[in-house]
Amino acid sequence: MPDKPSVLFVCVHNAGRSQMAAAWLTHLAGDRVEVRSAGSNPGDAVNPAAVEAMAEIGIDISAETPRILTVGTVKESDVCITMGCGDACPVFPGKRYLDWKLDDPAGQAVAAVRPIRDEIKTLVEGLIKEIAPKTTA
Repeated sequence: MPDKPSVLFVCVHNAGRSQMAAAWLTHLAGDRVEVRSAGSNPGDAVNPAAVEAMAEIGIDISAETPRILTVGTVKESDVCITMGCGDACPVFPGKRYLDWKLDDPAGQAVAAVRPIRDEIKTLVEGLIKEIAPKTTA
């Protein structure tokens, strides 16, 4: 893995799970990791309940917009994490692929999105320990 690994989070609409995961990784790892997110069938806007759930813990994703998953985005990433898009994510040799089984926050109230947000945080923390641990000088 390069000095600064690149992670791509993919879910169908790129409006909830992948946006929250990208925000968590950016928030927790800072500039130690390059972060991307995309969707196999992107929505029009980020899920308002996901925006509210993240705002509750001080992370603002209100300005984010769903993006389409492209072959180039996958090629540029070291780790590709899917969250419900199945085999819509192209597979390339040398890339690491993970599939996180997470409930879909689409159509859910913020109370139902909070546990998803918290589960994503736990998964992201584990990922950081693996690919971008803090180094002490």
